[in-house]
Amino acid sequence: MSVLRSPAEWEWNKRDEGAKFWLRVMNELKSRGVADVLIAVVDGLKGFPEAINAVFPQTVVQTCIVHLIRHSLEFVSWKDRKSVVPALRAIYRAKDAEAGMKALEEFEAGYWGQRYPAITQSWRRNWQHVVPFFAFPESVRRIIYTTNAIEALNSKLRRAVRTRGHFPSDDAAMKLLYLVLNHAAEEWKRPPREWFEAKTQFAVVFGERFVSQ
Repeated sequence: MSVLRSPAEWEWNKRDEGAKFWLRVMNELKSRGVADVLIAVVDGLKGFPEAINAVFPQTVVQTCIVHLIRHSLEFVSWKDRKSVVPALRAIYRAKDAEAGMKALEEFEAGYWGQRYPAITQSWRRNWQHVVPFFAFPESVRRIIYTTNAIEALNSKLRRAVRTRGHFPSDDAAMKLLYLVLNHAAEEWKRPPREWFEAKTQFAVVFGERFVSQ
């Protein structure tokens, strides 16, 4: 069994995350054979959207709605959170971008927007990366509105490492992570039910850039 490794992989863990860091990551992905990225769902990492578009200028960058909601709730007292979440839902479940902006303006003018003005400020700052997924129907939005699939994978990796406890070498750790990723890849061969509709939509939106194999 072999594990793909390079010196740069280890250096990534030693650098502060920022625009230059992410630019290096994206350039290395391109050098490894990534020719195009249709949609990139990001979770607020500084400089990441700019780095993506610097290397893949046609990529549609979509902010992770779940992370945006979590960030919004950081401004909210614990007792108010259950009431604020439904109010925010009206924004990202709007039928289109125009309706979404109207819902945001209504939230801003309403009780929760007045009580927690930092929420609206955060959504407005990220709005250009919220708008893209409004072009798709609800079923497709469920696929692209969050990075939770990545979080789930990270959780599997952490669980495997905790269960093992310690490793005699870096190679042993890398082999375990390889096995976890290999097993996860098998699960990815079973796409969500919404994927058929998503493929049809993507084929129209992205034309020849979309490869349905």
